[in-house]
Amino acid sequence: MTAGNLTGALSTHRAAKAWSNVDWDKAERFVYRLQVRIAKAISLGKYNKAKALQWLLTRSHYAKLLAVKRVCESQGSKTPGVDGELWRCASSKYRASLNLNTRGYRALPLRRIYIPKRNGKRRPLSIPTMKDRAMQALYLLALLPIAETKADRSSYGFRPERSAHDALQHCYIAFAGNNKAQWVLDADIEGCFDNISHQWLLENIPIDKRVLTRWLDAGFIESQSFSPTTGGVPQGGVISPTLANIALDGLEVIIREAGKGRKVNFIRYADDFIATADSKDLLEDTIIPLIGKFLATRGLRLSSEKTRIVHIDDGFDFLGFFIRKYQGKYLSKPSKANVKSFTREIKQVVRRGYGHSGAALIRQLNPKIRGWANYYRIGVAKATYAKMDNYIYKVCMHWVMRKYSYHCRYKAVDKYFRRRSAMRGWIFSDLNVKSNGIKEVVAITKMMDVRIQRHVLIRGNANPFDAAYCDYFQKRKQWKKSQSGIQRRADRRIYAKMQSSLLPDASL
Repeated sequence: MTAGNLTGALSTHRAAKAWSNVDWDKAERFVYRLQVRIAKAISLGKYNKAKALQWLLTRSHYAKLLAVKRVCESQGSKTPGVDGELWRCASSKYRASLNLNTRGYRALPLRRIYIPKRNGKRRPLSIPTMKDRAMQALYLLALLPIAETKADRSSYGFRPERSAHDALQHCYIAFAGNNKAQWVLDADIEGCFDNISHQWLLENIPIDKRVLTRWLDAGFIESQSFSPTTGGVPQGGVISPTLANIALDGLEVIIREAGKGRKVNFIRYADDFIATADSKDLLEDTIIPLIGKFLATRGLRLSSEKTRIVHIDDGFDFLGFFIRKYQGKYLSKPSKANVKSFTREIKQVVRRGYGHSGAALIRQLNPKIRGWANYYRIGVAKATYAKMDNYIYKVCMHWVMRKYSYHCRYKAVDKYFRRRSAMRGWIFSDLNVKSNGIKEVVAITKMMDVRIQRHVLIRGNANPFDAAYCDYFQKRKQWKKSQSGIQRRADRRIYAKMQSSLLPDASL
């Protein structure tokens, strides 16, 4: 019985039951073992064996289940493609896993939308269908071990076990202290995802060329009209960041060889990267021409608008931080543009919440406040945290003043603002009644309660698909858990004090 007949023979109940009964731990172990074998074959130069293992992985039922699971749990799972199809129920997810077959596969055109950029321009976003996303996730499972084995040591964007904090910590190592590099090439690639050469991808990406061709030549639909794609990869694709990383791998080796003994460093996060040197001439005369030549073979070029050479004493923006040396001391602070963008976002949330209760508004604000503060906790951010807490206090006070008028305002302030203790400032809060009748105080998160933590840089050659690094990644995971546990325990202590100090007065 073929996969199509099997899908049709499955009832909704049986398909839903089969999805709920999947042993996900077993599926992940099975796929991971194949990925480890692929990485080992690549490191030993056995490319034919790696290709055979990739074939086994992409035909595996467990891998198909994990691909569908990833697509359905992603942030874009509620955004359909051109066919309007979404996989919401368990039965549709299991049927979709049975339909992920390479034979006869045809990729549908992408749905083109635009999202605003900070500079006023619009970024094109191409959305594949759910099936195309699942097929990309399936082949990504087979491509990731190869990409990680051959990746640059100082590449941190869109890679497992790596993050923007690793790139920023690498900046600290490259600049902090005396006798470090003083000149920085702050570079950006112009339209990286939109301009990568299809010919280069087909010649160098080690996956099934027929399937890759289907994705690259799918085209897109905008305003009900079809347009072909002659270059680039879709920014909404699951596999696109890995394809872009592979296209840029090798740039670090070229730059380091050209500047041996000249304090040359290279740090890349996706298509945004910096290079350092001990002189401006080395960057202008040697490094930039080498980068331009490297990118030209891939159909890319540096952005003349965003690429510049600066001295570390003047500072530069990188990944939302402003990095600079102040009288020889390295400091990284939240950039002014990101602070302005965040305050604008907070203001919009408060304006949309004029008709909400105080507890509902706090539940909308807290995740944004906590996420922003946690991202900048590795830098010199306490002064910015204090300013942001003050700004949030003001917009929340404006919300209270608008909600109540005249003589009722005094009562509103007494209801929504309390001191956490005699030594702590006023805090915006509200009384929330749970479904079981228990009263609790919901209070705004204070950025000043977030601890500043120094991040530990990941080893450059650490590969999550190399068995030799299993213990290393396990210890690193435990360290991250302990760091987050310290913050959670501090939050619980603050929350307990808040309940005891604010709850008696909340009835006022």
